[in-house]
Amino acid sequence: MALQERPERRGPGQCVVAVDGPSGSGKSTVSRRLATAVDGVYLDTGAMYRAVTWAVLQAGADLADPEAIAKIALETELSIGTDPLAPHFAANGTNVDAAIRGPEVTGAVSAVAAVPAVRKQMVALQQAIITGHPRIIVEGRDIASVVAPDADLKVYLTASAAARAARRSAEDATDVAATEADLARRDKLDSSRAVDPLKQASDAVEVDTTGMGIDDVVAHLLHLLNSKVCK
Repeated sequence: MALQERPERRGPGQCVVAVDGPSGSGKSTVSRRLATAVDGVYLDTGAMYRAVTWAVLQAGADLADPEAIAKIALETELSIGTDPLAPHFAANGTNVDAAIRGPEVTGAVSAVAAVPAVRKQMVALQQAIITGHPRIIVEGRDIASVVAPDADLKVYLTASAAARAARRSAEDATDVAATEADLARRDKLDSSRAVDPLKQASDAVEVDTTGMGIDDVVAHLLHLLNSKVCK
């Protein structure tokens, strides 16, 4: 995938919503619902890193070798579907929707995503995708701070560790305690990496979803959008 320079500010009428937060905070479900509500598209940037991680694992690369990882990432052809009702991902022609959610990719994605060359490549691709859509909801860990710092609305979703673990274990049918420990591991890796760490942008609206249902969170974000240009 060829790298592209940072696009210029979006054109008149374009609406970009940046949704950041740790795993289990509700980013994916909320972002997809929000995209549908505003008749927009949806980009899961975390899935992009997972797709590259899948390719790295398929190639048998050493996760401690950033140069090998970067080379594979550069050579991997990604196909990215942005329909919020049916998002999909393929790597080198292979559908990876199920594979990228498996334990092997989950355990390795933080290491791959921490490679500076991979992040530079992914950010360029994400920015190009954003530029090509009039209404887009983008979710990840560095959207408001790095990928789309001029987004019309920046949201940082969070939740208690227990709530996040319960949600994720229900999705994956895994042990809650083990899931909470894995989320803590990933939080530490994502927030401490040298390049584009997980953090809340200074101008992002924090929304604690611990005691909120999905409909409540989406309604709250739509209310915030009513005061912006995304109507």
